[in-house]
Amino acid sequence: QVQLVESGGGFVQAGGSLRLSCAGSKRIFSINTMGWYRQAPGKQRELVAGITPSGDTNYTDSVKGRFTISRDNVENTVSLQMNSLKPEDTAVYYCAANWGPFDRTGALIRYWGRGTQVTVSS
Repeated sequence: QVQLVESGGGFVQAGGSLRLSCAGSKRIFSINTMGWYRQAPGKQRELVAGITPSGDTNYTDSVKGRFTISRDNVENTVSLQMNSLKPEDTAVYYCAANWGPFDRTGALIRYWGRGTQVTVSS
């Protein structure tokens, strides 16, 4: 069963942009905070950005000013616009949903997408 479906990953040069999208069910989007985590090889999974059902957002410090998270509660989608990409942004990005607050590593996340690879070349 796939309840969150991601798209938009790919290869990009440093300084470029990508937009990730995630689609899910009406029930998931109506009651859950949505967001994105990422995990690079050999590194711990980390929170990238989150957005509550009412639209409040938070970002990890390393992406502030470059990434923007948004959600559409009619279309049941959440997006991550990534600008000014850096090689250190290279990771698998996972869409996530949870009824409660997001933790730093995603240990408490209830719903996950399968992930989409983002590779930023120097």
